[in-house]
Amino acid sequence: MEELKTNEYLRGIVLNLPESPGIYQYLNDEGTIIYVGKAKNLKRRVSSYFNREHEPGKTRMLVSRIRDIRYIVVKTEEDALLLENNLIKKYKPRYNVLLKDDKTYPSICVQKEWFPRVFRTRKIVRDGSSYYGPYSHIPTMYALLDLIKHLFPLRTCHHNLAPENIRAGKYHVCLEYHLKNCAGPCVGKQTSDEYMQNIAQIKEILKGNTRDIELQLYRQMQELAAEMRFEEAQKVKEKYLLLENYRAKSEVVSHVLHNIDVFSIEEDTDGQSAYINYLHITNGAVNQAFTFEYKKRLNESKEELLALGIVEMRGRYKSLSREIIVPFDPGIELKDVVFTVPQRGDKKTLLDLSILNVKQYKADRLKQADKLNPEQRTTRLLKEIQDALHLDRLPLRIECFDNSNTQGADPVAGCVVFVKGKPSKKDYRKYNIKTVTGPDDYASMQEVVRRRYSRAVDEGQPLPDLLITDGGKGQMSAVQEVLDQLGLRIPVAGLAKDGRHRTSELLFGMPPQVVGMKQTSPLFHLLTRIQDEVHRYAISFHRDKRSKRQTASELDSIRGIGPKAKEALLKEFKSVKRVREASAEALAEVVGAAKARLLRAHFDAAAPSPDAAAQAPETPAEGL
Repeated sequence: MEELKTNEYLRGIVLNLPESPGIYQYLNDEGTIIYVGKAKNLKRRVSSYFNREHEPGKTRMLVSRIRDIRYIVVKTEEDALLLENNLIKKYKPRYNVLLKDDKTYPSICVQKEWFPRVFRTRKIVRDGSSYYGPYSHIPTMYALLDLIKHLFPLRTCHHNLAPENIRAGKYHVCLEYHLKNCAGPCVGKQTSDEYMQNIAQIKEILKGNTRDIELQLYRQMQELAAEMRFEEAQKVKEKYLLLENYRAKSEVVSHVLHNIDVFSIEEDTDGQSAYINYLHITNGAVNQAFTFEYKKRLNESKEELLALGIVEMRGRYKSLSREIIVPFDPGIELKDVVFTVPQRGDKKTLLDLSILNVKQYKADRLKQADKLNPEQRTTRLLKEIQDALHLDRLPLRIECFDNSNTQGADPVAGCVVFVKGKPSKKDYRKYNIKTVTGPDDYASMQEVVRRRYSRAVDEGQPLPDLLITDGGKGQMSAVQEVLDQLGLRIPVAGLAKDGRHRTSELLFGMPPQVVGMKQTSPLFHLLTRIQDEVHRYAISFHRDKRSKRQTASELDSIRGIGPKAKEALLKEFKSVKRVREASAEALAEVVGAAKARLLRAHFDAAAPSPDAAAQAPETPAEGL
C-alpha cells in the first residue's frame, strides 16, 4: 500500500515536470540526495527512469530507492551542466560519478602583499592572491620558477614591506641582495612601480603569454642599444635568450594556436573508471596539464563523463578558450565555444599528446593498484580474455594441452591447469599415447582430450572455463570434434606460433579466427606463459620416457634385481657385458650372495651351449 502511494506521488511529479533544460535531484527515505542529473528536457529525461524496465544493476537499485524528486529549471544546457557539476561536488550523491582528485598538486602563488613574493604552495588561500596551476607535472613548475628567478630579481623574505616600514628603516639588505637575486626593495633601492612591472610580466609568463614578453624585451633591447647603453642592452638580451630558450623547449606546435583547450578520455578495462586529460594551449605551448579520474556509478557513457570533465576543468582553471579540441563530439553546447575533432595537422598533434598523457596516467594508476592488490590484476586479465573471446563467464579455470614425440617414438601429452591466472600443479596430468601409431598430433590430441574429459564427467571433476591447444586451426578442430562427441560445451582457443617458433596469435571460434591483441600486452604475456608451461611440461615427460627407454638394459628384466642393485653393479663393472662376464664371487662382493646366484643363473641360462655353437653354420664372407 505504501509503495503504491509512493509511486502515485512520484508519477504526479513526473507528469507535471516542465519540458525545459534543468537539473533534477532524487531523494531517498531519509531525504538525502542520492542522484543529481542534468537534462535538455526535464520531463522526457526523468520519465525515462520510470516508464521502462531496467536491467538488474545499479540503475534499477537507484530507481527502487527514489522517494522524492526535486528540480531546478535553468535557461540553457550550459547552465544545467555547470549547476549539475557544482551540486555533485557539494552533495557527493551515492549514485553519481565520483571525482577521484585526492592528490593535492602544487600551484605557483603570486602573493597579494607589498612587493609580492612568488612561490610554490599546496595550500590555496582566498585572500586575493593569484594562483597558477595546479601542476601535475612537477618539473614543469620548477622550470617556470627557475626561469622567473633568472629573469626578475624578487624578494624571498617574509617582511612586511609597507611604505611606512621602509621609510622607518626597519630592515637591512640580506645575502640575496649581494648575490643580485633581489634588488633591495626593503631599503628603498627598488620602487614599488618597478617591482610591480616585473610582477605583471611574471603573471603573463605564468599564463603562457611568453611571446608577448619576448617582444617587449626585444624592443627594450633595441632601444637601449640605439641609446648606446650597451651594458643594459646586454642584460636585457640575456633575459630575452632565456625566455626564447624556454619557449622553444615548451612549444609543441605552431605558436599560431593560442588559447585552446584539449581534452581526451580513456576508460578502464573493467569499465569502472574513466580517466580524463586536460591541456591548455597558449602560443603553441602547453600552459596547463592535468589528468584526473572519475569513478563510474551507473554505467555512464564516455560522452557524459567527458562533458562533466570539460565543465570541471574549465571552471577549475578559469578557462575562457573559445575552441575545445576533443576526440569525439561530447554532445553538449557551450556559449561561444566551438568543439573540434581534428583528423590531421597541428590540432591532431595536440589531441595525440593529450591521449598519450591520459594513457600514461591510466597505466600508472593500474600499476599502483596492482601493487596494492595483485589479485585485481589477475581478475582484470581474465576479464580481458572473457571480453576478447565473448565468453559467458570469467575463465577462472584454464586448461592447456600439448603433444610431444620424436618422429612418432615415445608419444606423450601433457595438460597444465591455471586457476585464477596461476598454475595449479596438483591438477597437472601426463598421458602416454596408447591408441595412435606414428607421428599423428591430431589423433594424439583427440585421444588425450577424450580420456581426460570422459573421466572428468564420470568422476564429477570440474571442467575448464576455457580450453587452449598449443597449435593452430587443425588442433582446435580436432579437439572440438571430441567435445561435440562427448556433448560438452567448453570454449576452445588455439595459440599459434610463427616460423621462429614464437607465439604469434590467439585463435578462437569455429571456423577459427585471429583475435587481435598486442604482443606487448599483459594479456598476451599470460597466454604465452601458459603455452610455455604446457610445452615445458610435455617435453620434460617425453625426455624422461625416452631416457628410460634408452638406458634400459638386460638387468631390468632379471627378477629380484632392483634399481639400487642395478646402480651398484653398473657403478662397479661399468657395463652389462662386464657384469655378465664376472664371477659369482665378484658379483657377491657388490650385491650379496643371493643376488649373485640370481644373476649367474640368468646369464648362464641365456648363454648358448657349446654344442649349439659348434653346429651353427659359418657366416659366408661378403663378396669382394
